[in-house]
Amino acid sequence: MMPLDVLFRYQEHPTERTMFALNALSEVYGIRAVRVDEAKRQVRVEFDGTRLSRIIVQQLLRRTGLGIVEEIPLIPDQPESPAQPPMK
Repeated sequence: MMPLDVLFRYQEHPTERTMFALNALSEVYGIRAVRVDEAKRQVRVEFDGTRLSRIIVQQLLRRTGLGIVEEIPLIPDQPESPAQPPMK
């Protein structure tokens, strides 16, 4: 098993029907957890990377009726460090 997380931003608040469909995703083999943050309009999915891919997870989310806008990197961009002078 290779546990992975993916985070997506969605467009509109999920309907009741969509929330039921999102809850049912936990029954899909390979999905470990689905967490919805309605305040930030984000959904985070924990899944088994040996069973599913990010693209499959995104497709499953879209099938629930959730309007996925983008994938959000879990590790924020790091500032570039200044170039180090060559060692003598």
